[in-house]
Amino acid sequence: MKTTAISVLGTLKDAHGGAGKARWDTWRPAIGLVQQETLPIDELHIIYNKAYKDLADRIKADIKSVSPDTKVILDNIELKDPWDFEEVYSKFYDYSKSPCFHEEKTSYYIHISTGTHVEKICLFLLVESHHLNAKIVQSSPKEGHVRHSNDPKGVINVIDLDLSRYDVLAKRFETERQKDLSFLKQGIATRNAAFNRLIETIERVSVRSSDPILLTGPTGAGKSQLAKQIYLLKKQSGKVKGAFVAVNCATLGGDLAKSALFGHRKGSFSGAGTDHAGFLKEADGGIIFLDEIGELPMEAQTMLLKAIEEKNYRPLGAAKDEYSDFQLICGTNRNLMDDVTSGKFRRDLLARIDLWSFQMPGLAERREDIEPNLDYELLQYSQRTHKHVSFSKEARSRFLKFALAPTTSWHGNFRDLNAMVVRMATLADGGRITEDVVKDEIARMSDGSRAAAPTTDNNAVLAELLGNDYAARYDSFDLAQLAHVVAVCRESDSAADAAKKLFAVSRKAKKSSNDSDRLSKYLSRFGLKFKGIAAAK
Repeated sequence: MKTTAISVLGTLKDAHGGAGKARWDTWRPAIGLVQQETLPIDELHIIYNKAYKDLADRIKADIKSVSPDTKVILDNIELKDPWDFEEVYSKFYDYSKSPCFHEEKTSYYIHISTGTHVEKICLFLLVESHHLNAKIVQSSPKEGHVRHSNDPKGVINVIDLDLSRYDVLAKRFETERQKDLSFLKQGIATRNAAFNRLIETIERVSVRSSDPILLTGPTGAGKSQLAKQIYLLKKQSGKVKGAFVAVNCATLGGDLAKSALFGHRKGSFSGAGTDHAGFLKEADGGIIFLDEIGELPMEAQTMLLKAIEEKNYRPLGAAKDEYSDFQLICGTNRNLMDDVTSGKFRRDLLARIDLWSFQMPGLAERREDIEPNLDYELLQYSQRTHKHVSFSKEARSRFLKFALAPTTSWHGNFRDLNAMVVRMATLADGGRITEDVVKDEIARMSDGSRAAAPTTDNNAVLAELLGNDYAARYDSFDLAQLAHVVAVCRESDSAADAAKKLFAVSRKAKKSSNDSDRLSKYLSRFGLKFKGIAAAK
C-alpha cells in the first residue's frame, strides 16, 4: 500500500536552524514527518509559494538525505493572502482534484502542523467533506523537549475523521439526536413508524436548514405545536435568537393582513394612530409561523414572497424598506396546488415555501399513538390544574377500546382527544376516572345529538364524511343544511353543477359571481370537498 502525504511549507517551523548544521539539531515538521518509523511516507507533496522556493528546495534536499525512499514533489500554489478563506479554499479545492490524490491502493495523509490557521482549516474541511479521502496527521516535538534538542524527529498523532470507528462518540451523538427527536414529539413515546420517520426527517431539516418549512394536514393534527417545538429546538442549540411569532392567516383580511404582517406608519390609513412594527419585524432573528397560509390575501402573498427572498419589505406608509432575518414555517389543511390552479394562491410563493413540505397524519392514521397521547393529555391536565387524575383499569380499557375502534373517526384529531380528556378529568371524583365517566363521554361523542340529526340515510353519509361522533360536534340546524348540500352534491356530476342547483336564486339575481367557489368555502367549514362527497358510499 502506497503512502502519500500533503504538507504546507512551514516558512517559520520548517526554516528553523537556517541553512547551517544547526538545523539538524532542530525539530522541523516536514523533516520529522518522513523519519517516523510507524508511518513511512512514500510520496510527500509540499505546497509552497514561489517567494519561498529556496526554502522548499532545501527541505526537499534534506528529506532526500534522511529518507531517500521518499519522493518529494513541490507543488506551487500562489496565494495573494494565505489568510483569505475564500481564496485559500478555492485554490486548495482545485488542487484536491488532482488525479494523484485519488489513486487506488494508496493511503493519504494531510499534515496540518504548518501553514496559516486558514490553510489548516481548509485542508481539514476538504478531508471532512471527503473531497480528500485522507487522515489527518499532526506532528510536534516530544513532550518536555524544546525544538532545539538531540531528538529532532518529534512525534506524530494520526486523526481519522471516520467517526463511525469511535463507538463512544457515535453513541453520544445518537443519544443527543434521540433527545432532539423526543423534544420535537414533546416527550411522547410515539409508536407509529411512519410518523416517527417523519419526525426524524424534520429533526434533520430543523438543525441543518433555515429555509421555509410547510406543514400540511388536517385541522387538529398538531401543526402549530410542532412549529413551536421546531423553534424551541433551534433556540436551545443557538440557531435562532429571536422570538417565535404565531399568526393565523384566517383572521387576517385585506389591508389588515398587510398591516399585521409588515407593519404600518402612523397615518398610513384610517385608524392608524401610531406606528406598528408588524409580525415579521417581531420575528427578526427568530421564526414566524403562518398558520392557514392559504387564507392570506393575494396582495399580502406578493409582499411575503419578496420578504422571504430578500429579507426586505415595505411597511404601509413607509418611505423605506425594513429588514427582518426570519425563518418561515407555514401550516395549512388545504391543497395549495388546487388554490394555485383556481388563482387563489401564487405559484411562485408555493414554490418558495414548498422546499421542505411535511404531511402531518391525522389521529385516525396513527391509532398506535392514541395511548401514549392519552397519557400525555392526562399529564398536561394534572400539571395545569395541580390535580392528579388517572383512570381505573376498567375505565382505561373501555376508553382505549372505543378510541382504537375503526369506526371512531377522530375527525377533530388531537383536539377531540384533548376535549374528551378534559371533560373526563373534570368529572372525575377524587381524581379517578371511572368506567361510568368513560361510558358517558363515549355516549356524548357518539350519540349525544343523534336524535336531532337529519334522516337515517343522511346519518350514514354524514357519519362516513364527518365521523361517527359528528352529531355531538355540530348543531342540528347546521347538520340539516349540510345534509341537503351533501345530497345535492351526490346527485351532481360536478361541483359547478351542484353549485348551480344550490345557488339558483342568487345566481338569477346576480348576487354571486363564483358559485363553485362559494360551495367550496361552505364545504371547507366541515373539512369537506366535492370529490370526497362524490366518492362516499
